[in-house]
Amino acid sequence: MAGTAGKGALFPSTRWTLVLAAQRDPELRRAALRGVVEPRWRSLYVIARLRGLSPEDAEDAVQGFFERLLGDDGDGLLARLDPERGSLRSYLKRAFTNHLENLREHARAQKRGGGQRHAQIDELEALIAAPAATPEALYDGTWARSIFDESLAALEAEYASGSRTGPFEVLRALFAFGKAPTYVDLAREHHMTVPQLKAFVHRAKARYRALVRERTESTLAEGEDVDSEVQRLLQAMSP
Repeated sequence: MAGTAGKGALFPSTRWTLVLAAQRDPELRRAALRGVVEPRWRSLYVIARLRGLSPEDAEDAVQGFFERLLGDDGDGLLARLDPERGSLRSYLKRAFTNHLENLREHARAQKRGGGQRHAQIDELEALIAAPAATPEALYDGTWARSIFDESLAALEAEYASGSRTGPFEVLRALFAFGKAPTYVDLAREHHMTVPQLKAFVHRAKARYRALVRERTESTLAEGEDVDSEVQRLLQAMSP
């Protein structure tokens, strides 16, 4: 969600607190929540799994939580959004944990998934099964991953639209977390010199950082430092 200051823009800035401004308009609220909250589903899935739900029930619980938020009154969840009390990351963790407690009290997980399965469930299950994983690290790591993946997708869209030019495949290989190919190999594969490749990647990195920063800012409370949060996200992604 890239906030733009302009007439007719949904978000005059990237602050997640502007979800509050859309509370009185259900359509604006849905758009706001889908842009700010739904991309963080992986972190909520991890919480549900660590609290004992099966993979299927964890997916259903996450989707049910989103449907509550998107409802006319959000069961009071939206009314309790308070940008002065902390970041969206902290708020969603508390609110979703309460949602799971409510499901447990009713001895059911609401079946809302329609049989669909997120393509990344297997990857998340592998993370959960890792012996060194802690609940806090898993939550923060998946939250960070959603920010970086969302930013990379936004960057890819800019190349696909023609507003930026060059082989995006190079950036996907370099910006993804994990072992990356060498510049020499990438330059040869894409018929570029190494200096040309470095110049291309340098420009793309600057834009990618800006996109990450925008999306990180959209999850923070008023007064929180964006650069410090980006560093925390990077640390959360480290093995």
